[in-house]
Amino acid sequence: MGPMIPEDIDLQQLTADLKNALGPGEPIGYLRGKSVMRNLLVDMRGFSQLEAEELIDTMETRGFLRFLGDPTERSVAEAHWDISPHA
Repeated sequence: MGPMIPEDIDLQQLTADLKNALGPGEPIGYLRGKSVMRNLLVDMRGFSQLEAEELIDTMETRGFLRFLGDPTERSVAEAHWDISPHA
């Protein structure tokens, strides 16, 4: 079974849409941030939870989304995300 993400999805545009939908400085926290962004994709684009989760992971892997902290360190687990459509 291959990935559920269609090849024609413009990740750059999707990242820009996420950035525009989020308030300044949002989201905060690694897991909370991923959940917020996943839910936005579900609400804005009608993706399933699983599709949105895969898209967020793909955008993170490709550098469109970058967590500025360390999710394994409690002291920096509440850091911000860098959301860059120009990855």
